[in-house]
Amino acid sequence: MATYKLIISYDGTGYHGFQYQENAYTVQEALEKALKKLYGEAIRVGAAGRTDAGVHARGQVVSFRASSQVPGTRLKQALNGILPKDIVVVEAGEVAGTFLSRRDARGKVYTYTIDNGPYPDVFRRNYAWYLPYRLDLEKMQKAAVYFQGEHDFKAFQAAGSPVKTTVRTISSLTVNRANNIIVLCFEGNGFLYKMVRRITGTLVKVGQGKRTIEDIQEALICAKRRNAGPTAPARGLCLEKVFY
Repeated sequence: MATYKLIISYDGTGYHGFQYQENAYTVQEALEKALKKLYGEAIRVGAAGRTDAGVHARGQVVSFRASSQVPGTRLKQALNGILPKDIVVVEAGEVAGTFLSRRDARGKVYTYTIDNGPYPDVFRRNYAWYLPYRLDLEKMQKAAVYFQGEHDFKAFQAAGSPVKTTVRTISSLTVNRANNIIVLCFEGNGFLYKMVRRITGTLVKVGQGKRTIEDIQEALICAKRRNAGPTAPARGLCLEKVFY
C-alpha cells in the first residue's frame, strides 16, 4: 500500500460540501467514485478542509492509501479523465506513509469575493456575494486589522462544531478592491466552522456603517455573538491553499 496526496480544485456549486453525506452528493463521493473506477476497489479519502455546500476550492489537499498499481506520475491524468468536469486534480503524487492531509496541515488561505457593482455580474453569480450598496473600503481595511493575531473567535463560530478550543491565529487579513470586486484574503493556522464567512459578514456591516471597531473588540474579548455580523453566503468563499 502507498500513500498519495492530491491537490484538487472544484466548483462547489453543485455539491453539498466536501465531506460524504448519506442523502446528498458531495465532492468526496465524486472523488471516491472515480478512485473506485480507477483501482477497482473502495478507497476512502481525507481532506485538509471540510468545505460547506456551495464553497469552492483551488487548492484543497486530499490524501488516501491505495495499491501502487497506478504510479503517482500517472494519477493526475488518470483521475482527470474520470472525474466530473467541475473537479480537477492539479497535482498528484506519492508521499510519506504517515502523511494525513488534515492532521499535518499547518495553515490555510481562504478568499472571499464580493461583487459590489451597480448591478450583479452574471458570470460571478456562483462565485461572489452581490451587494448593491457601496461599501466603505477604508473602514473595512481598518477593522480587518483587529482580527489579526491570536484571539478567541467563539463569537464568530457557527453552532455544531465540537472543537477543543475556539482560539485561532489569523496571521493576515487583507481587504482589496479592483473596480467593482472586493476580495478578502484570510491566512491563518486554522478556522472554525463558518468563521471566515462570519468575519466577512461583520466587515460588510462595518463597510455599511452598521458595526464599529468597538463592536469587533467586544465580540473578540467577551465572545458576544450579537456584536458580530451575519454569515456571508457560501458562494463567495474559496479555499486557496493549504500549508504543511
